[in-house]
This record gives sequence, C-alpha cells and structure tokens, in this order.
Amino acid sequence: MTEKPSKSGVNLDYKQIFQSLSQAIAVIDPVTHQVIYENAIFFDWFAPDDDVDGVILDRLPDLKMDRLMSRIEEGRSFRFETEVKIKSRDVPVRVSFRPVEIEDQSYILAEASDITKEKESQYMLESYSRLAEKNTKKLESEKNRVERLLLNIMPKTIYEELKDSGVTSPQRFESATILMLDFVKFTDMTISHDPSALVSELNDIFSSFDRIVENFSGERIRTIGDSYMCASGLPEENDDHAKNMAKVALRIRRYLERRNDAHPQEWRCRMGLNSGSVIGSLVGIQKYVYDLFGPGVNLAARMESLSEPMHITTNQATYELLKDDFLFSERGEHDVRGFGKMNLYYLESEQPR
Repeated sequence: MTEKPSKSGVNLDYKQIFQSLSQAIAVIDPVTHQVIYENAIFFDWFAPDDDVDGVILDRLPDLKMDRLMSRIEEGRSFRFETEVKIKSRDVPVRVSFRPVEIEDQSYILAEASDITKEKESQYMLESYSRLAEKNTKKLESEKNRVERLLLNIMPKTIYEELKDSGVTSPQRFESATILMLDFVKFTDMTISHDPSALVSELNDIFSSFDRIVENFSGERIRTIGDSYMCASGLPEENDDHAKNMAKVALRIRRYLERRNDAHPQEWRCRMGLNSGSVIGSLVGIQKYVYDLFGPGVNLAARMESLSEPMHITTNQATYELLKDDFLFSERGEHDVRGFGKMNLYYLESEQPR
C-alpha cells in the first residue's frame, strides 16, 4: 500500500512505529487540543461521533482538561480512566497523558490500555447484580428487547402506529431528501480480505454513519451489502430535509477520510443525493422491513451510480434547494437512465460563514 503523506508535523517514521504498537496511541496538539495523529486502535476506541476534527475533550467528555494541562505544563504525566465500547462490550481503559518532544516540537502523547483484569472483581459483582435484576424484570426486559429490534428496522412513529393499531398504512412524503452510497471495489475486498474482519469493519462504519444521520434528524432506511440509504423529511416533515442530508453526506465523507488516515485499509464511497416525493411503507408479514419507493428513490440511486469515489453527486432540483448554503462544482449534462438528460453537480462543502 502506498504510504500516505503526513498531514501534521509528526514524522512518518513515528507514525509507522505507533501503527505497529498493540497499544492505543494518539498525539495531541498542546495548544489547540486537537488530535493530530492517532493509530487505528485509538481511533476505534475513541471514535468521533460528528465533528471528526474536534478536540480531545469531544472524544473523552469526562476528561478534566484543566487538571490535565496543569500537569502537562509542569512536565508531569496525567492518568484518566474511562470505558470504551469494543465489539458491543464495555471495556475499562486507562489513558495516560505525558509531554513529549517530536522533531523539536512539543506534543502531548496519549497512551490507552485495557485494564479489564484490574477491574475483574468489580465487574463480577456488577454482573451478579445485573443477573438478579434480569430475573426480577424478565418480562419488561423482553418487551424492551423487542422494541429495540423493531426500532432498528423502522422509524419510531411507524413503530408507535404498529404498536397501537397492529397495522401501518403506506404514506406519501412530498418533500424528502434521500442519500444513497456504496463502497468502491467492495466486491474485490470480499475476495481478498478475511470475512469476519471485513464485516466487523463495515459494521463499525455503518454504526458511525447512523450516529451522524441521527445528529441531523435523519432516518437510516436500509443497508444491503455495502450500500447504505438514509433520508430526511420522513416520517415527519422537515423543511430542512435537503440541508440535513447534505450535511450528513459531507460529514460521512470527512469521517471516512479521517478513518482512512488511521487505518491501513481504505474505504472509499460514492454518494448520490436527491430531493423529491417518495412513498414509505412497512413491508413483510413475518419479517418486517421499512422501505421507500418511487422515482425519488430511483433518481437518488442513479445519482450514486453516476458519482465518483469520495464525491457527492446531485441534480438540478436538489442543487436549487442547496445552492445558497453550500458550494458546488458543475459536472455538466449527463444522460440519466430513466430520467433523460440532466445537469449534475458535485456537492463540495458548506458555504463559509
């Protein structure tokens, strides 16, 4: 794999050393408090939710930043304990911060390690407590489990309708925006990579996408293989549906760029954005799936297929909704299957404030 250039002052030799370590490592700017380099383990343990360029406090919200900086300024180290989610399991970790000099520049080095064994007794007591609570509230727990499963496959308002009446009715949404994406050369990856590792990475990525979508009042509609579909403006109307999905698309791209910097395996996607009317409905009898139908969905799929890696393609109608708040580059006229000739655009960024 071709080595990526350094984005910061951290020498690539140091990056290679950090990446080879079995410990989570990050290098932090002592002035801006931004993470300027991190290895894959640190990124996975303390993954950003929305603002991937945020400061370390965004990644460790319980960190006492004033105490940390006081110790660093005195040339001393600082230790901090927290929990991270690793493969659906809460794992206690200790993060140690200390001042370091790299290439005559001052940085803060963060080293995180798993302290599960130190906490084993405490976790056993908590496990017994949870087991007792589970036995006394088994029925309520099962009800909550079913509710969570259903909410994973349908919007909350649709679930409430299904729970109250036992049925749901198809709905037409006149103003919605759909974002569709898939990953470039995913088929080749399925052949050349370990299946378990590949699916685990894809699950981590989709989970991060879900958090970004939720932050902008969107709904994850479905995933099929390496494709991901989300929307805004449904099942509840939202006047900012186009802006919300545009912001989601830009943040998804930025998330992948940051993730690719921290991991040896690159994930590059194509994205298509379209605004229009769609029909939403719960389909299936024994296995429920909430899905969207109509030309609005089909055109979003066409935008995705006509896009290029790490680009966001949209059409004239969606461009008109977004042009006052976002920057675009023109792609010219293209023949869109099923829709004729259309002027297409790349969504580049938000307008500077």
